[in-house]
Amino acid sequence: MWQEKDNQLYRSFEFSDFKDAFAFMTKVALVAEKMNHHPYWINVYNKVEIYLSTHDAGNVVTERDHRLAKAIDGLL
Repeated sequence: MWQEKDNQLYRSFEFSDFKDAFAFMTKVALVAEKMNHHPYWINVYNKVEIYLSTHDAGNVVTERDHRLAKAIDGLL
């Protein structure tokens, strides 16, 4: 579940292994590129953390972030 904190949307994901985590990140990358809205993320082995905010709006959460979060959820 996405949480809004510190002017960012945040969600943590856990997968069975690195390969599945990386496959998920690849899918997210394709969606983010299509939307021209790119996440800040961290990946360590089977865990992916994603932080979303809109830089053009002063690094706050906007509708663009909510749309990308919903698209990311659709990849699961």
